[in-house]
Amino acid sequence: MTYEVEKTDEQWRAELSPAEYQVLRRAGTEPAFRGEYTDTKTAGVYSCRACGSELFRSTEKFESHCGWPSFYDPKDSTAVELIEDRSHGMVRTEVRCARCGSHLGHVFEGEGYATPTDQRYCINSIALRLEPAEG
Repeated sequence: MTYEVEKTDEQWRAELSPAEYQVLRRAGTEPAFRGEYTDTKTAGVYSCRACGSELFRSTEKFESHCGWPSFYDPKDSTAVELIEDRSHGMVRTEVRCARCGSHLGHVFEGEGYATPTDQRYCINSIALRLEPAEG
């Protein structure tokens, strides 16, 4: 797939920390309950740490107690792309930034959360950058 933001592996390695690179470019997962935004309640917009594309809003963030920031809907349905992930002996839906293809996390459905979409976008904190709302 071709993305609006295309960089070589060497460019990504130079721009991202080793931990950011592992999650964003190698589909890694940060440890549960340790991410910067897991329990954050700050109002604002969450953007892709790799390219700055706006992905989620704090108004769609909810407490799922799963160990990672959870959102029930992306900021814009075209901001993320969903890809079938059959790694680790499971079938899941991977969430990637639609602008640069960076791995963000996974989305799950039908878990019974009291959210408008019954979806949980389980996103790695290290894949995001929060831009607090002004005021």
